[in-house]
Amino acid sequence: MMHKPLITALLLLPLAAAAQTTYTPELLLKLGRLGEMQVSPDQKTVAYTVTRYSLTDNKGQSDIWVVPTAGGAARQLTNTPASSENSLNWLPDGRLSYLGNESGTDRLMVMYANGTGAEPLRNQFSEDEDFSNLKFSPKGNFALYTQDVKTGKSVQDWYPDLPKADAKIIDDLNYRHWSSWDDYKVSHVFFQPLGRDYKPTSLAKDIMAGEKFDAPLQPFGGSEQLAFSPDGYQLAYTSRKLTGKAEAESTNSDIYLYDIRTGQTTNLSEGLGGYDTEPVFSPDGNQVAWLSMATPGFESDRNSIVVYDFKTKKRQDVTTGSEQAAGNVRWSPDGKTLYFASALAGTQQIFSVPAKGGKVRQLTKGAFNYNGFELAGKDAVIVNKTTQASPADLVRVDLKSGRETVLTNINQAELAGVKTGKLESRMVTTTDGKQMQVYVTFPPDFDPSKKYPTLLYCQGGPQSPISQSFSYRWNFQLMAAQGYIVVAPNRRGLPGFGTEWNNSISGDWGGQPIRDYLSAIDAVSQEPYVDKDRRGCVGASYGGYSVYQLAGKHEGRFKTFIAHAGLYNLTSWYPSTEEMFFAKHDIGAAPWETPLHKSYTAFNPQQFAQNWDTPILVIHGAKDFRVPEGQGMEAFGTAQLRGIPSRFLYFPNEGHWIQKPQNAVLWNRVFFEWLGRTLKPEGQAQR
Repeated sequence: MMHKPLITALLLLPLAAAAQTTYTPELLLKLGRLGEMQVSPDQKTVAYTVTRYSLTDNKGQSDIWVVPTAGGAARQLTNTPASSENSLNWLPDGRLSYLGNESGTDRLMVMYANGTGAEPLRNQFSEDEDFSNLKFSPKGNFALYTQDVKTGKSVQDWYPDLPKADAKIIDDLNYRHWSSWDDYKVSHVFFQPLGRDYKPTSLAKDIMAGEKFDAPLQPFGGSEQLAFSPDGYQLAYTSRKLTGKAEAESTNSDIYLYDIRTGQTTNLSEGLGGYDTEPVFSPDGNQVAWLSMATPGFESDRNSIVVYDFKTKKRQDVTTGSEQAAGNVRWSPDGKTLYFASALAGTQQIFSVPAKGGKVRQLTKGAFNYNGFELAGKDAVIVNKTTQASPADLVRVDLKSGRETVLTNINQAELAGVKTGKLESRMVTTTDGKQMQVYVTFPPDFDPSKKYPTLLYCQGGPQSPISQSFSYRWNFQLMAAQGYIVVAPNRRGLPGFGTEWNNSISGDWGGQPIRDYLSAIDAVSQEPYVDKDRRGCVGASYGGYSVYQLAGKHEGRFKTFIAHAGLYNLTSWYPSTEEMFFAKHDIGAAPWETPLHKSYTAFNPQQFAQNWDTPILVIHGAKDFRVPEGQGMEAFGTAQLRGIPSRFLYFPNEGHWIQKPQNAVLWNRVFFEWLGRTLKPEGQAQR
């Protein structure tokens, strides 16, 4: 047997020595995380939340901060160690409302922008039930929020004489989603009339009464999928009005307009087949824009921007002909221009397009991600900015000059003196003659005269870009700090390189994208500082699938593998996942269809397990319903039965992502212990 305590002790020595100068799992956990961001009505102040996590308490806690949009000192408004503040809303009178739970339950509070005068908002809208996604109309005459409404029956509802029966009766699909089982409730939109001092003047109204549909889309949709018109008398919301098998097989969500005066609901996107989300009204209220995907069943289709004109009752795709996929759409103050964020060549930038349609213009450029943003004046935006080496902070960006003004430095103390490695972007020629961008991250104090163990990182999604985002788990700087070179290719299927590049992975999971991975590691391995005898391959979700696929086809390139939440057997995965539209579109066919699709032969990792000959660490969460736990168990069982050195890290209370603080640190420790055991980075050899 392995002497595990000795190995662990040896690994901890270099980690402890580097703890003060490089990234460690514990340091990542200490970093404050930028959350919500709201610009005040006078556009002089931005309120935001910062969440910090406690390893001891195994949870996070959020506080509210403000900073002038023109730049200046940031100020903390709340400091409540026992509770968190969230759901920020600026009121028309300049005060800030928020939800706090210092009393043990969520309570709607209000305070002045300087942090004084904090008090409960009178007659809060829903005192007996939790509510979410609170928004006030621009004039303060209405509020909207979402609340769960029971529409189904549990076992106890069917059989009240069996109160301790622990079971579920299931008659249809979509009985579980991502990491949650159907709880027989759906989220509905309510609107609340308000009077003086935002006091409710009547009971709130469920504008979806009797419907068995969610708004916003579950489980990730939030207040960005709900919007008030400028006068407050109309509200738009996103919903996919399908249930059961139909919902599981379709991405067809729509934008619904509710008229408060008439009580009528209109489907503005009727006839559009894919996801329609995130409505935003124009400043004059005459138009509404939203994100729209054209292809039914394709969750990673390009998001165009559709504008609906209330006077003409016509829709227009104002980004027709563009390759850019839009997100975070915002109107200019004069209503003539739409701004949006979009992935581009391993970064995320801000673009604009005329509201009447026309040329899409790139407004920013640089080796960073401009993520969510809000307008602050005619030509400026407040942006959530990240790089691979630095977590999110707020910056003000002049859209004409591109000049940045740094507004926050949330982790100045935590990152003082922390070394990061050089990040290089290079182009690699693929097997079909295309040029592929590859990020290469080097260890701090990199010495090109030495040879380094090297990791090929396989991205998930399968259509989620490798950009300048900052990760709290798959962090390339953290890997580099432990002595590894990290090779991260923007292989076929990743956004930011055109529609053809993005879409070509569908139905070809084990084809060109896998060859792209090999092109990347082979090209970088030509460098003298790469130790070809100490190369590993790691990844999650589709990246985990890639690891399993490469384990049977790598031809001796790799000495170790790590697969998190990977798809090992597509035949068993297809009917056990929950969003059937994803399986059908991306795999190309069901496993019972004839002739059998190549996804179940040439592209199914289980079919090549007879070639497995390399140590592998398998990681999976029990509440991962997108890639059910059986996929990890099948892979680990295969390795064990074939006598391959292997380990299974299993999280009974985690889903597709590992979110609890102590579990996140454990994940990293096991990850690096496995690499240390199989690649031995502490014994770097001289050339």
